[in-house]
Amino acid sequence: MQHITDIFFDLDHTLWDFDKNSELAFDKIFKEQHPTVDTKQFVKVYAPINQACWKLYQVDKMSHDELRYKRLRDSFDALNYFISDEDIDKMAVDYITFLPENNMLFDGAIEVLDYLNAKYKLHIITNGFAEVQYKKLKNSGISDYFISVTNSEMAGVKKPNPKIFEYALLKANAEKKNAIMIGDCIDADVNGALDFGIDAIHFNESKIEIPNHIKQVNHLIELKKYF
Repeated sequence: MQHITDIFFDLDHTLWDFDKNSELAFDKIFKEQHPTVDTKQFVKVYAPINQACWKLYQVDKMSHDELRYKRLRDSFDALNYFISDEDIDKMAVDYITFLPENNMLFDGAIEVLDYLNAKYKLHIITNGFAEVQYKKLKNSGISDYFISVTNSEMAGVKKPNPKIFEYALLKANAEKKNAIMIGDCIDADVNGALDFGIDAIHFNESKIEIPNHIKQVNHLIELKKYF
């Protein structure tokens, strides 16, 4: 990795522990508004539905507003829990408000950022909503590590579209040959970067089976072996 000067990180599910922070946000909402809903049971149903919605959102088959509504509506329907559209709309707003109030990072995130920051220029490329992502970075105490932050709203496209990687490189004043992408999503982060022509490492915390040619780590501290 001697040729690398710029490291681009995904945020959610890579540095910022989306699942833990999401559960905390829902727990606050349910205690205040729907005390009969069991948070852990809801999250178990919600997680795969949210993931499926995000996959559609990434390829422009679902809008921002549709995503925020459908992931909640489908989850409550799956639990046979009646909730009005008005309550869904309120919950969608409250969830986005409460989510960045929680600051759980993946184990080793600060240690590896300290390690890499001493030798490389660090950046963020995220498909997350801009209004929330900056709050996550600030509230979790990691915003100062990153020279640039590229989100899909400013780029006009989402990962894996090559235009977002091109936008991020221009914003970072970086070259393809000197850049690498680190993220949890094979399609959006890893294949998106590789198809664009920059190297990539898969943060494979869940240890899913991936092609042998793809670099991977199961824990953030393992990034040290590459850098």
